Amino acid sequence: MMLTHTDCGARRGEVTTAHGAFQTPAFMPVGTAGAVKALTCEDLESCGAEIILGNTYHLYLRPGHETVERLGGLAKFNGWNKPTLTDSGGFQVMSLSDKVKITDDGVEFASIIDGSLHQFTPERAIEIQRSLGADIIMSFDQCPPADCERSFAEEAVERTARWAERGKERFDRLNEALDTGQALFGIVQGWTDEALRRLSAKQITSLGFPGYAIGGLAVGESKEALNYMTAFTADLLPTDKPRYLMGVGYPEDILMAVSAGVDMFDCVLPTRNARTGLVFTSEGPLVYRNAQYAEDERPLDPNCDCHVCRRYSRAYIRHLYNQKEITAHILTTYHSTYFYQKLMSNVRLAIEDNCFESFRREFLELYLST
Repeated sequence: MMLTHTDCGARRGEVTTAHGAFQTPAFMPVGTAGAVKALTCEDLESCGAEIILGNTYHLYLRPGHETVERLGGLAKFNGWNKPTLTDSGGFQVMSLSDKVKITDDGVEFASIIDGSLHQFTPERAIEIQRSLGADIIMSFDQCPPADCERSFAEEAVERTARWAERGKERFDRLNEALDTGQALFGIVQGWTDEALRRLSAKQITSLGFPGYAIGGLAVGESKEALNYMTAFTADLLPTDKPRYLMGVGYPEDILMAVSAGVDMFDCVLPTRNARTGLVFTSEGPLVYRNAQYAEDERPLDPNCDCHVCRRYSRAYIRHLYNQKEITAHILTTYHSTYFYQKLMSNVRLAIEDNCFESFRREFLELYLST
């Protein structure tokens, strides 16, 4: 990662991958099965996205990582041809199935498609992600729930460290035979406990990854805990490597994390919520499906210049939603994706101009005013 500017704790930089570079701070739209629902690659490009995320668990089940590899890797398979990141599948295998067996060797789980049994080990997670061909791949980790006992969180930290070491050893051996140009990031766990976070950061950073993720947050803890542990953990990570806060999130949380020195984000919020009747706007979240907008001629966001806001009214989009027209999903997903990418672009400009904190304050005054 090349850092180009800092403004107090906020960082501006660029990450170069085999499929090109992306600017940081960056928000990655989530393409669960290889596509961001309701959007084409052309849509993503016009929104300003430079990197997208794919889910290893879902792509492993369908169409299968071998198929994606035969078809040239994820960026070619889905026509994106720009940087991609895949998660390790660890969160999904432990959260999407009621039949999960966690051991020191790995995780056995039942497919959400047909109930068939599968196993992910740290080595297997690396092999699958290499086949998928993402530019940035993630270590296999154990993410404890927010309401677990401390003893469970302790076990998760130790297991995550052992799995990270095993996964990196497998990755390095595979790279000796064929360097794919991929980068493997480590994941720091530790629940909402300072001592566990400090221990996990020490264990993971000692392995020498080219980038680090903050995992195990935005899983049910309070906003106060999220904010504090994000800043606490970010401060434990190397300053010359990318810092990635996984699964976050709301605009206010992203701005908080940027001020703490985080560089990368992902979340399903903007796209999933758009499809269920809520979009993000400069004036706060808007539940466009509500009856009060039945004759509202205003755009979704009066301060947005995306093509949806330039052309369509809240009333029309609400009508499409109530008629179950797929066009409602397309228009609202586009707007929310554009909103997030525009936010990140403005964040980067504010850091360059040494005015990030004033930008953050002014943004939140309007965003939280409703």
